[in-house]
Order: sequence, then C-alpha cells, then structure tokens
Amino acid sequence: MSMKKLEIIIKPERLDELKTILNSCDAHGLMITNIMGYGSQRGYRQVYNGVDIGGNLLPKVKVETVVEDDICEKAIDLIIEQINTGLYGDGKIFIYDVADAVRIRTGERGSDAL
Repeated sequence: MSMKKLEIIIKPERLDELKTILNSCDAHGLMITNIMGYGSQRGYRQVYNGVDIGGNLLPKVKVETVVEDDICEKAIDLIIEQINTGLYGDGKIFIYDVADAVRIRTGERGSDAL
C-alpha cells in the first residue's frame, strides 16, 4: 500500500486540535517542530520596550506524519474543516509521496513499519 507524508504548518494554539484529528484518523506517529515564518501577508513586526524583536516572523508549529493513502484525504478534509478559522495564517498542508518506510527495531517495511 502506498503512503503519504503530511507536513502541516499551523498556529501553535491549534496543535491540540490537530493532534486529536490525526489520532482519530489512526496516524501512528507525529513529529512536532516549533518554527518561525510568514506567508503571503509577510508577517508583522513585534516591538517590546522600543526594541524590534523577531522582525516579521510569526511563531508556527510544523507537524509531520506518514499515513497510508486511504487515510490521507480523510485527515486533510478534517483538518480543513476543524482548523480553518477563515483568517490569514491558518496554515498549509504539504503532501509528499513516500517510497518506503523501515522500522529499525524489526525490519518491517512499508505500511507495516508505520
């Protein structure tokens, strides 16, 4: 069975909701990274006591998971439905084909390794 890697970039305050969605879709593992960046709105400037801190970069969270093809579209639909606020900065989902996966402990490959 083929697999997809989902790279989901969202606002940090939406992380718990995203984890609930992915768990309900049987995503077997997550990698979570705190990142900074901006999209088409070019972020904003943050000033604290007259000092420019962080420039125009916004705090974001990147969540990565690998799922089987049949789970992928369901997860994407739920994310769009539940994470979407209709405002700029809701985030993006990038989808990649995964050729193979190997569980180091057992040597299992493909979907069995997830």
